[in-house]
Amino acid sequence: MKRHLQALVVLLLLGSVKLPLEESVTQHLRAAKLLSKPIDLGIRESVGQMSFAAALGGLRSLIASITYLRAYRAWENIEWAKVDSLFQITTRLQPRYQNYWDEASWHMAYNAASSYLYNEDIEPMVRGKFYADYIQRGIDILNEGLRFLPDDARLWNALAEIYDRRVHDPKKAAECYLEVHRISHNDRYARFAGYQYAQTSDPELWQKAYTLLKTAYYKKQRQPSVIEQIKNLEDKLKLPLMQRIPEKRQALEQPQGMIRPTQ
Repeated sequence: MKRHLQALVVLLLLGSVKLPLEESVTQHLRAAKLLSKPIDLGIRESVGQMSFAAALGGLRSLIASITYLRAYRAWENIEWAKVDSLFQITTRLQPRYQNYWDEASWHMAYNAASSYLYNEDIEPMVRGKFYADYIQRGIDILNEGLRFLPDDARLWNALAEIYDRRVHDPKKAAECYLEVHRISHNDRYARFAGYQYAQTSDPELWQKAYTLLKTAYYKKQRQPSVIEQIKNLEDKLKLPLMQRIPEKRQALEQPQGMIRPTQ
């Protein structure tokens, strides 16, 4: 009995030393993104007991692949609620895999939204409601993904495109394109932001657009669209002649209606 008691004391002492060390190593691996955090217990009912046990056993990637394939099948069958539900499980099992967030959002904001918009079996007002709701669902998915991947240029770009093409909110689209530029250092995204700001009705944002596009111009990005948009902004901002780009000054200085002399 005494030996058993001694053995128990030794085990407790070893455990008290081992646990802080293991916790320190675990935190270090998670900080380096080499080890994922424990799976959220809130999805246990969604995944099912067998899948949940497998996920806890380190098979998240495998289960995510299975739920992804099931989501693809649901998409083929035009079962939008099921697509969304299965992608929720997939993204929660692999939250740092950008493709899942991007594709989940795309299915909602584009495929599902358009499917309802053009479904003539549904009343027009209801169609419009579903269309707007699924676009918002696509936005929500990307925002959730950006909580895990705040510096992912692909997700920011997908969000910018939804605000541009589906919501038609140029201010928010511009802000997202600027995030892409911040992360990627690709100057074309700053130019895209300038195009978006130029579409607003806010003079302060016109000034931002002008600054972005003028910077692109000085960096030799002189596509016809850049020059044309700068000209438009110079008119809107009522800039003096000498502050305008040469292409605009030449157009303004060109005499109008002159009669060509005969030879």
